[in-house]
Amino acid sequence: MGIWDKIKNEFIDIIEWTEPAQNDILAYRFPRYQNEIKMGAKLTVREGQTAVFVNEGQIADVFKPGMYTLSTQNMPILATLRGWKYGFNSPFKAEVYFISMRQWTDQKWGTQNPIMMRDAEFGPVRIRAFGTYSFQVQDTAVFLRQLVVTDPSFETYEISSQLRNTIVSRFVDVIGQSKIAVLDLAGNYDKISKLALETIRPDLATFGLGLKLFYIENISLPPEVEQALDTRTKMGVIGDLGKFQQFQTGQAIGDAANNPSGVAGVGAGLGAGMAMANVMAGSMAQAAQPGAAAPPPLPGAAAYYVGVNGTQAGPFDINTLRTMIANGSVTPTTLVWKQGMAAWAAASTVADVAALFGAGGPPPLPK
Repeated sequence: MGIWDKIKNEFIDIIEWTEPAQNDILAYRFPRYQNEIKMGAKLTVREGQTAVFVNEGQIADVFKPGMYTLSTQNMPILATLRGWKYGFNSPFKAEVYFISMRQWTDQKWGTQNPIMMRDAEFGPVRIRAFGTYSFQVQDTAVFLRQLVVTDPSFETYEISSQLRNTIVSRFVDVIGQSKIAVLDLAGNYDKISKLALETIRPDLATFGLGLKLFYIENISLPPEVEQALDTRTKMGVIGDLGKFQQFQTGQAIGDAANNPSGVAGVGAGLGAGMAMANVMAGSMAQAAQPGAAAPPPLPGAAAYYVGVNGTQAGPFDINTLRTMIANGSVTPTTLVWKQGMAAWAAASTVADVAALFGAGGPPPLPK
């Protein structure tokens, strides 16, 4: 290698940064390796980049996208710092940082722990939320001073945790101040996102970053609360619990009649099931009207108990008994009883029930 080639290799003629295809680099320091930058060298700044010259730890000139031939004319700050009052053409040493100005999209955020909030309808509840956001470098000088400092390759993972914590903290404030009911949150994602965007932006600006987009993908309640809401929805769909109970009772007795073991095999279970249904009906009636007792049966609406294999079931109203007679679970010999009767009696001997069998009634079940 000749002397001229050795001298030439000590100077940097081209300064540029070609970003890798897949990278998360926010700032990249051009490798100088003790070489000096030659006055008149070519500086190439591509779209989505900004080049910053740093002299002895102090930010000097900033270059936007374009191609430059370095001279004292286009580096006025560096020329002042180095005392180049009348121009200077010798090589010089300076650090050059390339800042990626592109927008960093699809960044994830989410609550690691549930957020406690007070809801007007449900009281204290816990919610979780997650979504995405995008950001970009907004102020290169602040970004270099606050985050990059002397890092030769500053990547997104180095700031992602801080950004996520900041976003979640401000999001909690927004949710609390919005006072939107839990059941109405899903219909207000856009409103909440815009409020969060404006609330979070000042915090990111302290790092020289700009929050460009903020989206909420989901706000959810704990699984047990969602199950309770599903149950509440089901009850709303069912409507009249009394009619639903009658339907379920008639259907269950009909299934028992078709069972090979007959009604006798399920008598005890039927009685327990009816008792539980009655308790549930009473509880829901009292819940609907706190402090009020369950109303008595309508005047003239007889309620009969049915004896099944030595176990009583009921009480059933006339309409339910008609269904039970139709499916064969109550026969003329089935024992029945209602309030006011001295003792149990066969269904065929009680006027109200006997009338349900029609003329003559069905024959007794074969033994």
